[in-house]
Amino acid sequence: MATTKELSVEDKLRAIYDLQIIDTRIDEIRNVRGELPLEVDDLEDEVAGLSTRLEKLKTDLVNIEELIKTKKNAIDDHQAAIKRYSEQQKNVRNNREFNSLTK
Repeated sequence: MATTKELSVEDKLRAIYDLQIIDTRIDEIRNVRGELPLEVDDLEDEVAGLSTRLEKLKTDLVNIEELIKTKKNAIDDHQAAIKRYSEQQKNVRNNREFNSLTK
């Protein structure tokens, strides 16, 4: 025959209390675990949005750099034209030529 040891009421209550503590901890872990996938999804969405924004800003930067190059070339062309016209004004022979150059 198998002998079973009788537990005192105090031991039974302590075991129940320990089980309740363990069960509470398991519930806390499940709650934390349950929220993590949502937080990860939110962070992934945020990273994707920031990546898209970064690409847009890079594209805008390239466009602005192209505009700057175009404007600098236009400035150089206009300065060359000013220089050419001022040289032509020095070689003017009559009022008609001067008036046409100043226009």
